[in-house]
Amino acid sequence: MSAFGYSVFGFLLAIVILVAVHEFGHYITARLYGVKVTLPFFIPFPPIPFSIGTMGAVIRIKETIKSKQENFDIGIAGPLAGFVMAMFCLYYGFTNLPERSYIYNVHPDYELFGENYSEYVYDKDTFLLNSELQKVNPKGAELLPDTIRYYSDAPKVTLGSNLTFWFFENYIVPDQSKIPNSYEIMHYPWLFAGFLALFFTALNLIPVGQLDGGHVVYGLFGYKNHQLISSGIFLVFVYYSGLGVINPYKPDQTFWDLMLYIPLYIWFLYLVFYTMTKAVKTRLMIAVVVFAIQYLTVYINPTIHGYQGWLLFALIIGRFLGIQHPRSMDETPLDTNRKILGWIALFIFVISFSPRPIIVDGI
Repeated sequence: MSAFGYSVFGFLLAIVILVAVHEFGHYITARLYGVKVTLPFFIPFPPIPFSIGTMGAVIRIKETIKSKQENFDIGIAGPLAGFVMAMFCLYYGFTNLPERSYIYNVHPDYELFGENYSEYVYDKDTFLLNSELQKVNPKGAELLPDTIRYYSDAPKVTLGSNLTFWFFENYIVPDQSKIPNSYEIMHYPWLFAGFLALFFTALNLIPVGQLDGGHVVYGLFGYKNHQLISSGIFLVFVYYSGLGVINPYKPDQTFWDLMLYIPLYIWFLYLVFYTMTKAVKTRLMIAVVVFAIQYLTVYINPTIHGYQGWLLFALIIGRFLGIQHPRSMDETPLDTNRKILGWIALFIFVISFSPRPIIVDGI
């Protein structure tokens, strides 16, 4: 594979194209319906650690969408287009994987341990005497004779798995020995771009509120059923996300710590459920019940934990975007072809979603 394919420029080009295709899917469909929309514009993100430089792109719809069909078509066009491009990106990346030695260009020290470097470089409890290193990789001792321990204290980033990645790894890759370790996928630009495309696709297809997935559910099941489905999925989403936020088994945690953290967390959940109901007491009750079930789950099984990174997104949906979907002026049911597309979109959500998409060890 050319050096271009594994350059920073290659990654940036891939991610820009993938995000743009998603947004232009919305834009072109809206324009075909005569709906006034802005061109897509990218949202920059500061170049901080673990940042990819953008938070995606958005278009702004400048007038009311009148019918259920318009809502459905405009909503589904973006993720379908983005998913198709992600498949091209992943196919190219997985069928053009470099040799395993490629990773030595990124981490020269890994060469000390040979092809089985993953058994040593990710575990902070791994100690290797010079004599042991020589058994693992005879050339390693020559490369760094003074080595007695190898482990970087820098945070390590793992990308979570999803069904699409599993399919490519098991059925598409010509040589499975070249499949990168999950800690290293970010150094394979086409795979990383494809993973992020799936992440953004799944994020948009969460069947809640007025997200793209919410439009799909509204089109398939109607206004009343959407309210029930959206609220139910949002409750499950928040429940999973917050598992372990308040952990009764956390070391060095005192009774007074819990007395401080629990009310603060319940207040946070209250904000998360802000648009679920107008009744203040009901919102507070929902927050308390969700917290109680989360706490009880972790108390019974301390090994269970969710993904707290989803909580910020839950706050954005529940406090600002809304969990419900407004009625359309025209409630004409979707035709059969659109219903099939709707179920395909929900299937795409399932195979693109990673319960724990990005895990940072050491933080």
